Amino acid sequence: MNASTQRPPFAGKTFEVRYAGLTAINAYADDGVHMRCEITEGDFTGAKGEVAYTLQHVAGEIYAISWQEADRAVGPTRSTYTQGSPS
Repeated sequence: MNASTQRPPFAGKTFEVRYAGLTAINAYADDGVHMRCEITEGDFTGAKGEVAYTLQHVAGEIYAISWQEADRAVGPTRSTYTQGSPS
């Protein structure tokens, strides 16, 4: 995945994301490269960390985002997000 040369529209914003059995707060830094995440509901409640990510613009407000967990136990996670409304 190629890193974007433009700052994404979600840089500097915070979002609550919900998956089956897991809710997290993702806070994207103004630099367009770093994200802080804290799991707020689910088996891993309280887990938090910061990662550098790469992104690829897919279309419209859709981006594919990839990062490597610090412990490397999980391979790169690729997700598609829409800009949505900041929480």
